[in-house]
Amino acid sequence: MIDFTQEEKDFFMSEALKEAQKSLDKAEIPIGCVIVKDGAIVGRGHNAREELNQAIMHAEVMAIQEANRTIGNWRLLDCTLFVTIEPCVMCSGAIGLARIPKVIYGASNQKFGGAGSLYDILRDERLNHRVDLETGVMEKECAEIMQNFFRQSRERKKEAKRLEKLEAIQEM
Repeated sequence: MIDFTQEEKDFFMSEALKEAQKSLDKAEIPIGCVIVKDGAIVGRGHNAREELNQAIMHAEVMAIQEANRTIGNWRLLDCTLFVTIEPCVMCSGAIGLARIPKVIYGASNQKFGGAGSLYDILRDERLNHRVDLETGVMEKECAEIMQNFFRQSRERKKEAKRLEKLEAIQEM
């Protein structure tokens, strides 16, 4: 198993945050992911459910697909997955199926977490593949991008409702 220095962890999580920014720029939930093998990024992904109109286009799934193509194998042995937010149940399952041995994530996901918060799929001893898990890398930055997205989303909805009411009043 590859051990990373704190500087390397921060670098790769910064790259995952760049992917999250791509989602944010498209008004998607800002989650980003990179997969690293032998010190190099072999897969990148960001949420693209709205853009691609596909429910499974989560950052981790996109990064796994790219890493599979880059490496030429469905098994992502000797790889580490860096993701800004704790993987959901679906992504945790995909990580296990891809045989990724290590996951490092920034902030937990209390509502959908499949890697420790709600469920602990990656370390469940009943499954045939368990993952070494590290949490809290650049946690503040990873949580902030999500919090800002949802805050802005609520503000947009409030403004839309306000304008809708104003239009209704003007039509009277």
